[in-house]
Amino acid sequence: MEVLLAKSAGFCFGVKRAVEQVYEQIEKGGPIYTYGPIIHNEEVVNDLAKKGVQVINSEEELQSLKEGTVVIRSHGVPKRIYDRIEENGLSCVDATCPFVKRIHKIVQKESEEGRQIVIIGNAGHPEVEGIMGWAKGPAFVVESAEEIEKIPLKQDSTLCIVSQTTFNYKKFKELVEKISKKGYDIRCLNTICNATEERQSEAREIAGRVDAMIVIGGRQSSNTQKLYDICKNECKNTYYIQTLVDLDLKTFESIGNVGITAGASTPNNIIEEVHTNMSEMGNEQ
Repeated sequence: MEVLLAKSAGFCFGVKRAVEQVYEQIEKGGPIYTYGPIIHNEEVVNDLAKKGVQVINSEEELQSLKEGTVVIRSHGVPKRIYDRIEENGLSCVDATCPFVKRIHKIVQKESEEGRQIVIIGNAGHPEVEGIMGWAKGPAFVVESAEEIEKIPLKQDSTLCIVSQTTFNYKKFKELVEKISKKGYDIRCLNTICNATEERQSEAREIAGRVDAMIVIGGRQSSNTQKLYDICKNECKNTYYIQTLVDLDLKTFESIGNVGITAGASTPNNIIEEVHTNMSEMGNEQ
């Protein structure tokens, strides 16, 4: 059995940077909190918890804090969270991915200039909620053609369209095209991260030439779910796992070749464990 591991699998720049910043704070000591899980990976979050890092899950919890350091996760947060941290006299470490930070600046500027903000992404995802929190007026989120029809916009509206950094690039282009046909005055900015596009393209290419595909990542990871959807479309034998424990190795006993990719919040040690076990299995066949 041949095992193909995607070169782009695992931590992206923004996630790696965010995780490293939390570990740096641990070295400095003192109460440390992350606003939401620092990344969507249970293994990493659990390891940080063992080292004393606590997760804040709501603005109410944040309001009750009077000391310590709050780390803003890679997904970013609305502007009001920064204001609340400052009001409470807490230290702030901003680990927002620079690519997400760029979207915040775009949305703030464009909305101040009077454009309606349309975010192509997954409603309810923390990155999208954070982006919405930088708009000076209402912001609309769409992830399907049906939702475009429900946006309450006037015909003469001027729009600024941005995207969640981990959105499916192909789908983004399709939705922008549908919005464009409605005749709005549009400024469209493709804010999908280059690493996301590269990861999705490589996953699609590998899945198209293997007998089975393994996608590794946390269950709450939006970018991993999109990788799974892309791979499943190319290879029906696609498996979504969090760690090696979730994988039934017997399933691969008669497989000729298998591909492996992983989401942007998947640690290298988990990827290596899966890759090593699959490679050893291949050598035994």
